Amino acid sequence: MKTGYRNTTQKILPLHKPETGKGNYDIYPAHDIGKGKIFASTEKLFWELPAGKLILIDGYAGTFYHEIIADLLALYAASDLETPEFIDISASLKEEAEIAQMLEGSMGGSDPLFGKRSKLSLIDFFDPRKLESLKQSIKGKNVVVYGTGASLVSEKGFLVYIDLPKNEIQFRSRAGHATNIGTSHVSPSHDYKRNYFIDWIVQNRHKKKILPDISIFVDAQRPEQLTFIQGSHLRETLRHLSSSVIRARPWFEPGPWGGTWMLDRIGGLNKDVPNYAWSFELISPENGILLCSSGLMLEFSFDLLMMQEGKNILGEAHERFGVEFPIRFDFLDTFDGGNLSIQCHPSPGYTLEEFGENFTQEETYYILDTKEDAVVYLGFQEDIDPGSFRLALEDSFENSRPLEISNYVQVHPSKKHDLFLIPYGTIHGSGRNNLVLEISSTPYIFTFKMYDWLRKDLNGQPRTINIDRGMKNLQFDRKGTKVQEELISKPMIIDQGKDWILELLPTHRTHLYDVHRYTFNGKISVETAGKCHVLSLVEGSSVTIQTESGYSTSFNYAETFIIPAASGTYTIKNESGSEVKLIKAFVK
Repeated sequence: MKTGYRNTTQKILPLHKPETGKGNYDIYPAHDIGKGKIFASTEKLFWELPAGKLILIDGYAGTFYHEIIADLLALYAASDLETPEFIDISASLKEEAEIAQMLEGSMGGSDPLFGKRSKLSLIDFFDPRKLESLKQSIKGKNVVVYGTGASLVSEKGFLVYIDLPKNEIQFRSRAGHATNIGTSHVSPSHDYKRNYFIDWIVQNRHKKKILPDISIFVDAQRPEQLTFIQGSHLRETLRHLSSSVIRARPWFEPGPWGGTWMLDRIGGLNKDVPNYAWSFELISPENGILLCSSGLMLEFSFDLLMMQEGKNILGEAHERFGVEFPIRFDFLDTFDGGNLSIQCHPSPGYTLEEFGENFTQEETYYILDTKEDAVVYLGFQEDIDPGSFRLALEDSFENSRPLEISNYVQVHPSKKHDLFLIPYGTIHGSGRNNLVLEISSTPYIFTFKMYDWLRKDLNGQPRTINIDRGMKNLQFDRKGTKVQEELISKPMIIDQGKDWILELLPTHRTHLYDVHRYTFNGKISVETAGKCHVLSLVEGSSVTIQTESGYSTSFNYAETFIIPAASGTYTIKNESGSEVKLIKAFVK
């Protein structure tokens, strides 16, 4: 077993699906795919490999390839099979300095947070002469080529693909392991920036291309206990999920302003942490999806689902978004914690020009729970002066001087089921004692912190402040009474029946998504009408969802789930014994 391979307080995904209990939030929501389709044995994987045929073991950077290969070599040695020659594809990569020079345009220079989305392909990381030499040298031989990009040497080999969840990649980076292609570990923040803007994009382009050819798909987040599934079974599962109901695996992180709501109310989490600030309920570039077979669990990245089944998932929105899932749900927990930073998000033009993103970060705060003194910071005071505001921010940052932010930014009481609208360019931040369900467009790192209460991160280091970027994007006309009129949603009933009400919670005119809220006692029927729906149970203990194909599953309070456009009509049955409320977001 490899030790010290992850630096986190979060538990590794268990091999077997734990019992959660009816009505309890499930941190391991696994989709059952029937018996005998997932295996947890390197020896079983070994016997799936064909004898005398080219074997390609490709996968994500951050995989501990050498440990996996050592186990396979030991199994070959213990068998009667001829041991093939094992070749590490990384020997054909460009030199590290050459790779660094190639990536300069996407790394954002000295900016600690932001770069620009890469347009490179995985093959660009390889030396053409070395790669061609390798291709020629393996012809007609009993060979295993392994490492990120191994399938570039041939389209005819037996392809094993090794996947890693994005959170586990980050935990490995924090433990000092390299997670970038052809580059040594630098620091967790540097490695994450490169992964976000370059490596994950490049590897996903490669993964999409080879997905139809994968013979065996491996989840390698447990180095000592690989789980795998036949590629054909994985692709069949993706097809099935694309017209049923999906819940991603959430993951949780402490933060400098984090709170106690999730710590106290969600079972199965590690309690030996200072707080939990975030739950990533559905951030498609980073979440995974869990499968379960005969009690064994395997995780694959959400990206795979969009690569194969994007049209079924998104319906009419697929033409605009392609493989990018457009809506994000996450929790911000400040119960007994601190205020979020005072911040804003960039305009679409700025986002495209500076970061290469196809759409920008537009948020709403749905208040799931509060304490009595909870507030939200949103919009400017009527007498805001941009120059004075900037000087005050800079003075606070440079001289570590507290800033009376309410002199500039409005403070609004928050209560359960309020919806605050945060279109791009809006000054905002959650105050303490909120549990916010953040409903947003998917881009998720483009937060320009402008005032952060002179606070340090959990490692005692100053948090990055982006006053200049923020000032270039703030819309100072969002002030005074205009904030109440345009940035606090005013629900309106758009349909109702005997024991149910459907409300529109209008979003801002620039938001790409709208929000509905269902309140009911019995059951309701909903039509996707060519749209993908993202839902969360915001009041009540549990509901059961049944699609027109007959697929049925249950969800509990605060759980987020997806109804793909291809699912058609679905029925939601209240299992709570009292009134429930469901939030639904969808592309306008």
